[in-house]
Amino acid sequence: MLASQVAAAVGGSLSGPDTPVDGASFDSRALRAGALFVPLVAERDGHTFIDAALAAGAGAYLTSRAPQGGTAICVDNTATALMELAAWARRQIDVPVVGVTGSVGKTSTKDLIAAALGATCVVAANERSFNNEQGLPVTILAAPDDVEVLVLEMGMRGLGEIALLCGVASPTIGVVTAVAGAHTERVGGIEGVARAKRELVEALPASGTAILNADDHRVAAMASHSAAPVVTYGAAGDVCITRLTLDDLARPSFYVESPWGGVGVQLAVSGAHMASNAAAALAVAGVIEGSIEHAASALSWAHVSAMRMEVDRARSGAIIVNDAYNANPDSMRAALHALAGIDARRRVAILGPMAELDDAAVGHRQVGSIARELGIEVIATGTDMYGTAPVDDPIEALGAIGEGDAVLVKASRIAGLERVAQALLLGFTQ
Repeated sequence: MLASQVAAAVGGSLSGPDTPVDGASFDSRALRAGALFVPLVAERDGHTFIDAALAAGAGAYLTSRAPQGGTAICVDNTATALMELAAWARRQIDVPVVGVTGSVGKTSTKDLIAAALGATCVVAANERSFNNEQGLPVTILAAPDDVEVLVLEMGMRGLGEIALLCGVASPTIGVVTAVAGAHTERVGGIEGVARAKRELVEALPASGTAILNADDHRVAAMASHSAAPVVTYGAAGDVCITRLTLDDLARPSFYVESPWGGVGVQLAVSGAHMASNAAAALAVAGVIEGSIEHAASALSWAHVSAMRMEVDRARSGAIIVNDAYNANPDSMRAALHALAGIDARRRVAILGPMAELDDAAVGHRQVGSIARELGIEVIATGTDMYGTAPVDDPIEALGAIGEGDAVLVKASRIAGLERVAQALLLGFTQ
């Protein structure tokens, strides 16, 4: 598109040559040549990086300040203009748009949907967890001209945020994975989380499809709020998981019965809970393609975003499970069960704090109890709420590890425990 089209779409004014732009970025360090630079104003003012963006080859830039040379589109608010531009770009394409949300598993499910559909379609999807009011519009604007399906993860920390994202993305299919104790302190408890996640279902057109986890009663109840037909998935779903088994690294194999036939699935990612995420992906493939065979085959080699059930073998021979991207009680439970399913003599969970819980003490205490019931040794860091004294250096507390040991590393994003997982992989143990 041309800079003049950007200006028209966002109600801005063009200053400088009418240059072509391809995609958008709010990070001058990651900007591709020809992209639109969007300087956001937060803790730092992105306008200070306009010169760097132009030097990196930006085709044009938005600005709420005076133009600084090159091609500028002057707007009142750059963040608002980014959303408006993405909404305009979305209206230019007539393809299925899959919205994905949930308290647990939304990024992994998004990744598996993209992999399943990628076997037969040109798919554009969010990178990692770029699922907010900056990441989602950038994903839409980065979609190639020949895109056939958009897969858009939608995150939230409060009520109304998913509705806002749906106003930009106009999803035709909505997938809800789970309602769990994440961000509960911001929305008045778990029922508030359910209301927030339900905004995706409520945004779907009657011609669309809601794909809901039948094994989560709060998600299943969203069917009554959908103007669109509903397809369920899970052990009790229309896309039904049966004959689930795990290998020595807790990677699931299972059979799926569906409205589009039955198929066997073997995943390359660990955790029994990944079978549910894969079933959601197969449901999406069935709705879009009318078949699930190619999608099931693609899932056998699909991987998910970093720091989500990443299972690797350390130089020492120990198995390290890096699930450190984020945590809430439900995702902790799933990760601990995955660790328990790994063939090992010693199983240890290095656990950091879980953030934004309405009752943090209860949530942490429940996780500690689950670990003990599963025979997993807990090394806590950053909190004493797991029922064990926290340590400053979890690697030192872990001691020597090697063949026959399996270690899970998990916490909320604020803890930054991926550094511990990386150190363990490289063999930096006491």
